Amino acid sequence: MAPPGRTRVRTNMHDSADIFEADLSGLHWEAWIERTDTLAGDDGYCQPLGDRHAALLIERKPTLLVTFENFNRLSDTSNSAQPLGWSLAKARGWSHLCLLGNGATWFRDARVYGYFDRLVDDGFFDEFEQVIFYGAGPCGYAAAAFSVAAPGAKVVMLSPQATLDPRVAEWDDRYLNMRRTSFTDRYGYAPDMLDAARTAVLLYDPDVELDAMHAALFTRANVMKFRTRFLGYQIEQSLARMGLIAHVIGALSEDHLTPLALARMWRARRDETPYLANVMRRLVADERDRLTILHCRNALSRRVGGPRFRKALAMAEARLEERGT
Repeated sequence: MAPPGRTRVRTNMHDSADIFEADLSGLHWEAWIERTDTLAGDDGYCQPLGDRHAALLIERKPTLLVTFENFNRLSDTSNSAQPLGWSLAKARGWSHLCLLGNGATWFRDARVYGYFDRLVDDGFFDEFEQVIFYGAGPCGYAAAAFSVAAPGAKVVMLSPQATLDPRVAEWDDRYLNMRRTSFTDRYGYAPDMLDAARTAVLLYDPDVELDAMHAALFTRANVMKFRTRFLGYQIEQSLARMGLIAHVIGALSEDHLTPLALARMWRARRDETPYLANVMRRLVADERDRLTILHCRNALSRRVGGPRFRKALAMAEARLEERGT
C-alpha cells in the first residue's frame, strides 16, 4: 500500500505477520527503515520523514495504537531493537503506527506535521474504532501534541514535557540545545493539544522535580495523573519490565482504567528488584536504619534481593547495635 493513508483497514495479516519476529538489532538508521519497509509487506510501510524521522505502519484490526519512540533507545525495551508498540499490537491484534525519531527530537519537524496533516485529510483515523497514543519523555510530549489529529483518542504519557518554550519552562535546564526549537507553532503546547482527547493518563515520578513541574502543567479534567515514585528517569524501562505499560494501555482501551485499577497494577513494583534497590538507596541515604532493615528483610524473604540488600541490612543492624537502640 502507499503511504501515508489508505482506503480501508485490512484484516489479512499474512504479509506482515513475520515482522513482529524480526531481529533488527545492529542496524543503522537507514538500514533499519529499509528492512522494516520490506518486512511490512502489502499491509504497511516504513516511510522516511526527512533525515531524523520515519513513520512505520502495520495494519491489522480496527484499533490503532500510535506510539512515538526514539530509535536510539529501542534496545532499552527490546533485545531485537523493535518498537515497544509491536509487542502491544501483536498481543492484541491491533494496527500500529510508530513515529520514530533518530534521537530526542520532540518530533518538532515540519515533515512530521505534514504527515499528520495528510493522515487527517485522508480520513485515516476515522477508519478505526479506537485510537490510542503512547509515548515517554520527549515521545510522551509528542503523543499528547499530535493526539489532536485524532479527536476522541486516548493517550498514555510517561513523564512527558509540556513544552520547552523558555517563556513557559525556563526552569527546565536539561535540554538547553532545544531552546531555539519552536514549541509555539503547530502541534505546539502539549496540554492544550489534549483538549480533544477522550481521556489521557500521565504517569510520572514526583521525586524528579522537573518532571513533576511539567506534570502540573497537564492538569486538565480529562487527564488522570498517577505518581510512580522511585522510578526516576528509567520510568519506561521499569514499567515495561513490570508489564505495566501493556496493562495500562489494555485497561484504557477497555475503559476499565481508574485510579484504583492503576494502584492495583502498581503493586507489581514489590517484585521489581531495581525499584526495591532505589527504595533501599533512599532509606540508606536518609539513615533510616529500622526501615532499611524491614525493607531488606522483606526483599530477601521474597528472593528479589541480593548482595546489595544483604550488605545494607548488615550495615543498618550494625549501626543500630552500635547506638544501642
